Amino acid sequence: MADLGFGEHHQNEVVNYMRFARSKRNLRLKTIDSCFRDLKDSRLVEETFTVDEVSEMLEGLQAVVRGEVETELINTAHTNVLLLRQLFSQAEKFYLKLQTDVSELENRDLLERVAEFEKAEFRSTNKKSQQEPSKAKLAPLNEGGVSELLNKEIARLQEENNKLKARLRTLESQATNALDEKLKVEQALKDLQKVQGDHQLALRSQEISKLEDTVAALKTDFQKSMNDSTASQKDLQDNLVLAKHDLLRVQEQLAQAEKELEKKFQQTTAYRNMKEILTKKNEQIKELRKRLQKYESDE
Repeated sequence: MADLGFGEHHQNEVVNYMRFARSKRNLRLKTIDSCFRDLKDSRLVEETFTVDEVSEMLEGLQAVVRGEVETELINTAHTNVLLLRQLFSQAEKFYLKLQTDVSELENRDLLERVAEFEKAEFRSTNKKSQQEPSKAKLAPLNEGGVSELLNKEIARLQEENNKLKARLRTLESQATNALDEKLKVEQALKDLQKVQGDHQLALRSQEISKLEDTVAALKTDFQKSMNDSTASQKDLQDNLVLAKHDLLRVQEQLAQAEKELEKKFQQTTAYRNMKEILTKKNEQIKELRKRLQKYESDE
């Protein structure tokens, strides 16, 4: 059997395509034969024809045959494009760039080899020509050359990807630990503020309670002195007014003292340390997030 220089797998693929092309060619030849047969059956019913009648019949036959041949040629060209599409698509999966040389399509020696190959392939038996073509993906002819380089590149990329994933997991762990530390520091600061606030509230409540007791005592004294002289009553009223002023003044002093206490608390070393720690943790978390985004984009 003639050999086209292919491996066994690719030679079988060529045979399948030639079988397909042969069946399409035979079908088109049958159509052309049918055109001539129809002309004989429909027009050649008389014994003699004029020149014009013969010319008309030949022109009609020419138009039909031309249309059939043109349709077959167009269909063959389009079929070849689809075949090239399959081959190129499979090649691109392996990052290969196939090239074609159109001038080789008119190489007489190669065309004769293809003709011999077709005759040898379809001469033996008709059973073989009726087998269904097997669909197989394009596979490398050997494990060397481009295929080996591709395998090495794929392995390198997989190894690099695994390293990036491990690095990403480490960064995620660091970010989680930093976030936990930030939450602990914030909770400690809240607890400290709560203790300080409770202490201030207790002092304020104690002062207000004392003032309320003082006002109550003054009211009692005022009620007891209601039946005294007008001058005594006026003195008691004045004392009550003064007591109210004192109460307002003390409340204002308490508010001022509370502000000063808050200001002093913010100036304490513990508060500044807590604030500094929170600031550093926030900056670390921002940096880790930026690095995470960078590695996620690379992956």
